[in-house]
Amino acid sequence: MSSLSALLVAAGASPSPSPSQSTTPAVPTLQDAQESATNAASWVEQNWSTWLAMGLRILLIVVVAVALRAAVRRAITQLIERMGRTAQAVDGTALGGLLVNAERRRQRSAAIGSVLRSVASFLILGTAALMVLSTFEINLAPLLASAGVAGVAIGFGARNLVTDFLSGVFMILEDQYGVGDVIDAGVATGEVIEVGLRVTKLRGDGGEIWYVRNGEVKRIGNLSQGWATAGVDVTVRASEDLDRVKATLDDVAQRMSREEPWNELLWGPVEVLGLDSVLIDSMVVRVSAKTMPGKSVPVERELRWRIKRAFDAASIRIVGGATAVEDAEDTPDPTATVAAPSVYANADSPQSAAASPIVTQRPAPPAK
Repeated sequence: MSSLSALLVAAGASPSPSPSQSTTPAVPTLQDAQESATNAASWVEQNWSTWLAMGLRILLIVVVAVALRAAVRRAITQLIERMGRTAQAVDGTALGGLLVNAERRRQRSAAIGSVLRSVASFLILGTAALMVLSTFEINLAPLLASAGVAGVAIGFGARNLVTDFLSGVFMILEDQYGVGDVIDAGVATGEVIEVGLRVTKLRGDGGEIWYVRNGEVKRIGNLSQGWATAGVDVTVRASEDLDRVKATLDDVAQRMSREEPWNELLWGPVEVLGLDSVLIDSMVVRVSAKTMPGKSVPVERELRWRIKRAFDAASIRIVGGATAVEDAEDTPDPTATVAAPSVYANADSPQSAAASPIVTQRPAPPAK
C-alpha cells in the first residue's frame, strides 16, 4: 500500500478526498476579502467621475426643463389674462358693442391658452426626455423610428380626430367665428354657443342644438362680423306720385336715424335706392341701410313699421299681400268692357241663316 501511494504521488495524482472533506465548503480567507475590497474600490475610483458627471447632467436637464416649462406656462397664462382684462374693459361700451363680446373672447382665449400650454409642455418635456436618454448613451435612432411609425399608424387610424383637432385650432387662431356669432357652416346654421377644438355647438332658429365637427366644415359664412345690410321692398300702386313716395321715405329715414337706439344700430343713412321693378299695376321701391352685424332683422322690422304708418298718414296705398282685398274694390270690372255675344254666334238665328252662303241644289235622280 505504501508503494502504491508513493507511485500515485509520483504520477501527480492526488489522493481521493475523504467523505468528510468533500462536503465541507471552502471558507474565504482574510486575504481573499482584502483582494475583493481592493478590486471594488479601484472600480469605483475609476468610474465615480463618470457617474457624477452623468448625474449632474441629468439633474441639470430636469431642473432646466421644469423651470422653462413653468416660465413658459406662466407667460402664456399672463397673456391670456391680459386678453381677458382687455375684453372686460371694453365690454358694455360703444367700442365693446362693435367688437366681439366678452364670452366669445374668453372662450377663444382659454382655447388658445390650452393649446399653447399643451404644445409647450410636449416640446419641452419631450426634448428633456431625449436628452436624458442620450446621457445614458442609448441609441435614439431606433426609438425615433419606432415613434415615427407609431405616429403614422395613429394618424391613419384616427385621421378624422386629427382633422377635427387641427381644423379647430386654425379656426380659433384665425378667429373665424366665436360665441354669439350667427354662422352658416353648410351642414347647419345658427348661433354659436360653444367653440371647441373638435366640435362646435350651434343653436338653430327652432332652439335645436347642432354639434358640428370642425373637420366637416368646408365653408363658413359669418353673419355677425363686419356689417350687415337691412333691405325693405315697398310695393305701391303704379299711379302713385314717385316724388311724394320718395319724400315720405326720406322723412322716415331721417326720423329713424336721429332716434335711439336706432342711431347706434345704423352704421349709415337709410337710403332710398329707387325703383327696383315696375309692373303693370304696381311698382317696387327699394330702401336699404347698413347696420351693425346681426342687427339687420330688427332694423328691417322697424323700417316696415314706420313706413306703413307714414304711408297711411300720407294716403299712400301699399298694394299686395293683405291689402289685395281692399284694392279689388277700386278695380273696375274687366267684363264691363266686353261686348255682348253676337246673334251670329247662334247657328239657328235668322241673321246667321241670311249670312250663310247659297248652296247649289242638285237635281234629284229620275225615279225608276
